[in-house]
Amino acid sequence: MKKLIVLRHGESTWNKENRFTGWKDVGLSELGREEAIRAGKILRAEKFEFDCAFTSVLKRAIHTLDSVLTELDTSWIPVEKSWRLNERHYGALTGLNKAETAAKHGDEQVKIWRRSFATAPPPLSKDSPDHPINDRRYSSVPRELLPDGESLKTTIDRVLPFWNETIAKSILSGQRVIVAAHGNSIRALLKHLENLSESAVLELNIPTAVPLELTLTDDLKFVSKRYLGDAAEIEKSMHAVAHQGSSKK
Repeated sequence: MKKLIVLRHGESTWNKENRFTGWKDVGLSELGREEAIRAGKILRAEKFEFDCAFTSVLKRAIHTLDSVLTELDTSWIPVEKSWRLNERHYGALTGLNKAETAAKHGDEQVKIWRRSFATAPPPLSKDSPDHPINDRRYSSVPRELLPDGESLKTTIDRVLPFWNETIAKSILSGQRVIVAAHGNSIRALLKHLENLSESAVLELNIPTAVPLELTLTDDLKFVSKRYLGDAAEIEKSMHAVAHQGSSKK
């Protein structure tokens, strides 16, 4: 059996403000930094060790991983950063308050933008300084691959090549792997590994900075999963994630 740990970043400053964040590179809130340290302590208590790590090019995931590896005293292991592990791009919704947007456009429309499988949000103008074509961290990425906005389906299409070509190969080679990413890039991995339906994956609520242990067969078929930590706190965090886009929050 193979083990894989996936971890959503700790609470970001825009999570705290209930904003659509996507590819906007915001940092961790004070709580998010505490959550990241706690995740590291949980993994240390469970006696996890890692040989390599993967994360996005967004600092909320990078800093979460840094804190975890510091707690495990393994900051020296190789870390590969990839734009393919970024959060779903929320297009023109980027920066908007989710509850205020729901009050303006209706809870159902915002739920569609947040959670529908194939519907992308309104596109972000290429003239915007927040568009990835205007960010030098993506200068090596072919321009046609950089999104104006993404559905979960197109996020999955972006994430899976990195899983197949890089992460999976590391696990199959015998390395112990941790992936620190984002709610929707983790959903993409779980849909693939668990063979979830389009409707089932939309109901996944990924809590911030709670390690998720995946047990896989030697050929990487899904066996089981479990969140590590206090069950009541995990349930509370998942509930908060589920209700972020409601005008009645």
